[in-house]
Amino acid sequence: MEKVIYLLWRDAATEAETFAQRLRSELTAKLKDVGVRGARLNLQDEAVKPAAGLRQLCMKPPFDAVLQLWIDSAVTHLRQPIDAVVAAHAGSMAAYLVTESQPLRNLKYPPRSGARTEGFAQMAVLRRPSRLDYVAWIDIWHNFHTRIAIETQSTFEYVQNVIVRPLTPDAPAIDAIVEECFPQAAMTDYKVYFEAPGDDEKFKRNLARMMDSVGRFIDPGTIDVLPTSQYQLFRLWD
Repeated sequence: MEKVIYLLWRDAATEAETFAQRLRSELTAKLKDVGVRGARLNLQDEAVKPAAGLRQLCMKPPFDAVLQLWIDSAVTHLRQPIDAVVAAHAGSMAAYLVTESQPLRNLKYPPRSGARTEGFAQMAVLRRPSRLDYVAWIDIWHNFHTRIAIETQSTFEYVQNVIVRPLTPDAPAIDAIVEECFPQAAMTDYKVYFEAPGDDEKFKRNLARMMDSVGRFIDPGTIDVLPTSQYQLFRLWD
């Protein structure tokens, strides 16, 4: 089984909430019909509007949704029916084959098929700095930063998707897509976000430690961060 992530953009003529509702209501059955084994949808919808202050934008235009699919094979001719279903529900899309690492599983608020997961999911698109080769970049991120990110933030799920290769023409050049889930209060309370509710000193320590670690493998202005609602559409192996 392979994992494919689609970045989705809505058509300019479609309202954001209409786009979100269409994806939630129409995709599940059609994806199952073309053999998808599992599907997760991350949407910028009304529920995450309070988290607008967390957004960071590099990609132009910014994507509106992320669709994560688990399929038997990403080989082009086998994947085409899936691409067709996804394309029919978006103004445009970009698909990537990824490897998935899950250093922190969501045991606190386990996703339920067809429902919105508690809190919110922060989707981050990463680009490797030219100052680091691939091996050094992965080593810093996976073997050093991962532990710091989990220790200094209130995350209850952390998923690292490293790009293997783009699957669609003209897909933006990116190197990874990260999903981090936070409690609802972290949308607007940075002390909650950095695992320091009501504690100024701990907040400052965690923030400084996190920013120092991020700077080792991400250059300023090269990251996209979008707060989303996470919807586990289905997982047929549950």
